[in-house]
Amino acid sequence: MRGSLLASHRRGVQRFKQAAVMAVKSAKIKLLLGCCIGFTLLALAGRASDFMGWTNYADSIDQVAPPGKGYAIVMNTWKRYDLLKQSISHYASCGGLDSIHIVWSEPNPPSDSLVKLLNHIVEQKSRGSARQVELAFDINKEDSLNNRFKEIPNLKTDAVFSIDDDVIFPCSSVEFAFTVWRSAPDAMVGFVPRAHWVDKSQANKDYYTYGGWWSVWWTGTYSMVLSKAAFFHKKYLRLYTNEMPASIREFTTKNRNCEDIAMSFLVANATGAPPIWVKGKIFEIGSTGISSLGGHSERRTLCVNRFVAEYGRMPLIPTSVKAVDSRNSWYW
Repeated sequence: MRGSLLASHRRGVQRFKQAAVMAVKSAKIKLLLGCCIGFTLLALAGRASDFMGWTNYADSIDQVAPPGKGYAIVMNTWKRYDLLKQSISHYASCGGLDSIHIVWSEPNPPSDSLVKLLNHIVEQKSRGSARQVELAFDINKEDSLNNRFKEIPNLKTDAVFSIDDDVIFPCSSVEFAFTVWRSAPDAMVGFVPRAHWVDKSQANKDYYTYGGWWSVWWTGTYSMVLSKAAFFHKKYLRLYTNEMPASIREFTTKNRNCEDIAMSFLVANATGAPPIWVKGKIFEIGSTGISSLGGHSERRTLCVNRFVAEYGRMPLIPTSVKAVDSRNSWYW
């Protein structure tokens, strides 16, 4: 009888130990799950602005350039006033911005109401920043795509951010691209890469084909960044207007295409180096454009070969380098 009681007591103690071990394991699992959920929520909260749209990441020291060392936006537009207002309203709040220059090539000058409204938007959006952003309309009598690269008198900044009125990038992406450009100010630094390659199907071994985004995605290689969203030094505005072969400007005006390829050729010819592709999320707010027309790639291929003939060689240099802001990446 006594032996039976002792055995029963031991079994009870053993069950208690097992229950205690299981409870501890369960608590550890719950704690681990809680930590995982907590870290996930913190990560999501840190990136909520990115998911929600165009608002900035938290301010960081290097997002605001020293006085006089910011950048100027040169924005190409054409009879899309709603898009223009939307773009100006967004970019006016970016920290390193010094001035906005709207390339105006329409037959009629901008209305007083439009000018007044855009100046009000810029004043409101840039209030409280390190500098008061200036807004200017660069009026052109001739309707030409070359107008976006005309030299701007008395431009205060060395850096130019060339942008179309129908694309939006978060200010954090723009500021990061600006820091990349500051590390290589002679290079063209942008968000939209394109490629070229030798067309081996042609008898002429020096015949080239223009490659769009899918070519870049498939090969991981590019040789141009388009001026619809790119940083470059202001000196290239002077070179494009005054020193690049006039026949190239005439060709782009006549064909209403390829001014961005012409700028890529110009910079590559001057530097002997490739551009730099920066990772960034792009928000297309426009619905139509030149690239949506049929035969676009064929016309771009024609431009590439025409410019090669003008320069007497192929100056574009392929590369696979991509600049990524590691602070905002989920993984290395």
